Amino acid sequence: MGYVSAVPVPQPRAQAATAPDATGSRRSLAAGLLLGAVGATVVLLASGQTWAEGKAAVGGGSLPLTADGQDVTGLPAALAIVGLAALVAVFAVRSAGRLLVAGLLALSGLGAGASAYLGASDSAALDEKAAQTTGDASATIDALSHTAWPYVTAAGGLLILLAGLLALRYGKLWPTMSGRYERDGTPRPRKAPRTAPDPDRPEDLWKALDRGEDPTREV
Repeated sequence: MGYVSAVPVPQPRAQAATAPDATGSRRSLAAGLLLGAVGATVVLLASGQTWAEGKAAVGGGSLPLTADGQDVTGLPAALAIVGLAALVAVFAVRSAGRLLVAGLLALSGLGAGASAYLGASDSAALDEKAAQTTGDASATIDALSHTAWPYVTAAGGLLILLAGLLALRYGKLWPTMSGRYERDGTPRPRKAPRTAPDPDRPEDLWKALDRGEDPTREV
């Protein structure tokens, strides 16, 4: 009669637990930085381009005039700068402070995009230029047309908004610049108290003098 040895069947080892949070943190961090930086750059550049064109009647002819984004509204560029500052500040704060700064980043993008979109059909800036150029307060612009730059500016604001939303969602996983400089709460070892120099050892007296101590004072 044969014997059957019971050999335990090897079980597959549990795979090392992955760190989805860490992966998501790195991806969202890279995406947030890219979206915020690119969005602010687009807003600042596009707001300096020509947004509207027209002609003002002067005497028997007409004078071509243009208005850039800064003439129409300076709000997108200002909010883009605020967004850049908030993007950097996200890494300098923690907890509730990080949420507040991330919210400011999102609102900056929303405001920049909305103000640019509303300024896409603006004619007041060119009317004001026409009045200044002709010296006639009632002068208006003829053949008014608008370019695509206001919509490009609005798209840049949308990118800043997306960066803010990413910071709100994943910002708690992002690193903090000031973390390496903060104490971790562990008690530091105390230095051993210095003993009084031995008057019979001249080298101890000289060392005490070098440290600015009075070797004749008793501890």
